[in-house]
Amino acid sequence: MQTDSSVALLNANYNPTPTSVDNTEQNDALLKEQTDKFEAFFLKQILDIALSSDEEGGLYEKDAGDKIYKSMYNDTMSNALSGNLGLSEMLFSYLKEER
Repeated sequence: MQTDSSVALLNANYNPTPTSVDNTEQNDALLKEQTDKFEAFFLKQILDIALSSDEEGGLYEKDAGDKIYKSMYNDTMSNALSGNLGLSEMLFSYLKEER
């Protein structure tokens, strides 16, 4: 018995192309997400430098995991602040014009 798989192959390669409006909106959303992530990375670098004090009575006491706690705190703060500083919006506008 022979099985006809031509219809299955056609359906496997079926990829409906979205309209250009949907594609543009999706690209803008992805670009905005990436610029927000870049801003979060930039803010984390700033926070790492600003909060890297070796003085007594800092935010975290000296123990085995103090570097981990500082890094986790800086990650959370940078993600919370990203998108609100203006760097992300400026970069998004510049990259959108270049397309």
